[in-house]
Amino acid sequence: MKKARAPLQQYARNHEHRRLTELFAADRQRVKTFSTQVGPLYFDFSKQPIDAEALTLFGELAQAAQVELHRRELFEGEIVNASEFRPALHTALRAARPPEQSALGDAVATRIDAERKACYAFAEKVRSGRVKSASGKPYKYLIHIGIGGSYLGPKFLLHALKPAVDRSLEVHLIANIDGHALAPVLRQCKPEETLVIVVSKTFTTKETLANTRTVLKWLRRHGVTNPMQQLVGITAHPDNAVEIGVPEDQIFTFAEWVGGRFSVWSSVSLVAMIALTPKCFDRFLAGARQMDEHFCQAALPANAPLLAGLLDFYFSTVLGAETRAVFPYDSRLHDLVSYLQQLEMESNGKRADAKGKPVTGASCPVVWGGVGTDAQHAVFQLLHQGTHDVPVEFLAIRKPDHNLKEHHRTLLANCFAQSAALMAGNGADFPGNKPSTTILLDKLTPESLGALLAFYEHRTFVASLLWNLNAFDQPGVQLGKTIAKQIDRLLNGQPSDLQLDASTRHLLSLILESNE
Repeated sequence: MKKARAPLQQYARNHEHRRLTELFAADRQRVKTFSTQVGPLYFDFSKQPIDAEALTLFGELAQAAQVELHRRELFEGEIVNASEFRPALHTALRAARPPEQSALGDAVATRIDAERKACYAFAEKVRSGRVKSASGKPYKYLIHIGIGGSYLGPKFLLHALKPAVDRSLEVHLIANIDGHALAPVLRQCKPEETLVIVVSKTFTTKETLANTRTVLKWLRRHGVTNPMQQLVGITAHPDNAVEIGVPEDQIFTFAEWVGGRFSVWSSVSLVAMIALTPKCFDRFLAGARQMDEHFCQAALPANAPLLAGLLDFYFSTVLGAETRAVFPYDSRLHDLVSYLQQLEMESNGKRADAKGKPVTGASCPVVWGGVGTDAQHAVFQLLHQGTHDVPVEFLAIRKPDHNLKEHHRTLLANCFAQSAALMAGNGADFPGNKPSTTILLDKLTPESLGALLAFYEHRTFVASLLWNLNAFDQPGVQLGKTIAKQIDRLLNGQPSDLQLDASTRHLLSLILESNE
């Protein structure tokens, strides 16, 4: 990889002072060359600092990283998570083929099919009122409890498609252990009409179980004699759910190879299947499937995830950009940045490569952003005049789902103006030459959302191959959890052999003193 990287580094040095406007002046077909339509999504990469020469070097880099080989391994269910010796079959969760035609084998495909059918059947029963609470009432309130991927995916989906959510249902999603997040939800729900959906891959996640215990106590305190009747468990370890009292016929499973940040396509999204209908969820899967097919078949520069992953590597490792900013110009996508932060930074935020050796150069950038036009009045000053080099990503919707046409025209005008201004600048104070990508969605639909999230998944995977990382494990997450368990023991007056620094010991003493 170092050998393949060197020509790209030389290319960057050769064109260090070239302006983006010069690239447009030199090539009238530039927009056509560096744009592509994938189903309901249109990608414009023309404001990126690359040309035909860069594409050739990108192709050589992808070949050196064996992207084509690893892509095939991913889709065919081979071991791609070497540290945990697992495949990563999130793409199989949205495959259209029936079990008998699956290249992954009958067992995998049959399991996926059975789990999906079980979720859909339950969702329809809840929606029709055939599944009732302990007091015999149909459910009006849904409380989804999870954290990380068990929360961010369903939350993003439900918020983005909020107008399509069944109006007879009131949906709440809880992740944080902070009581200030849970208490207001309990005040808004009626215990005798509340279904609790608990999502945890292992069913041992501390925050999730703590929130679950509190909700069960709330149900008992308000007269629900059998709270477990109103609780559904979603997990890869059903025995752990049974152990805490979840009825076996109210447990929905997903496979161990479903990583949290890739789990939105699985049983984890039961709450969305209920609130949006199984038919709507099928459309979401279909959009993702369309992006899967594009990723497997298209060549550079038309392959949107491949080109985006190569650009991520180029900016971070070659050009030294430490962050990437993402700005959706649609308030319904306000959860996108949080979703991407977990997807990309938990996958590729690593300093050790797939073989445990130190990564050469920078890897995953810090992903940040906000919603336009609000962000223009907060962070765009830095983007235009700051000293940091930040590649920017804009997302916009061609056709809104409202009749306020003047509002939408103004929104789009601001989105396009920002990317144009970042590139062109305006004299010495606004030097411009700031790169950006624009992604246009025809409309905000289940299909376009599925395609969008699949695009980001594949982009993340491509970048991991270029950095020689395992995108499917997250060893760094575990250290903080281990220390937190020991500190929690100390806060509860229990012994612990944890050796703490002076600062943490002092902070603990302040909390213990305040509780005396």
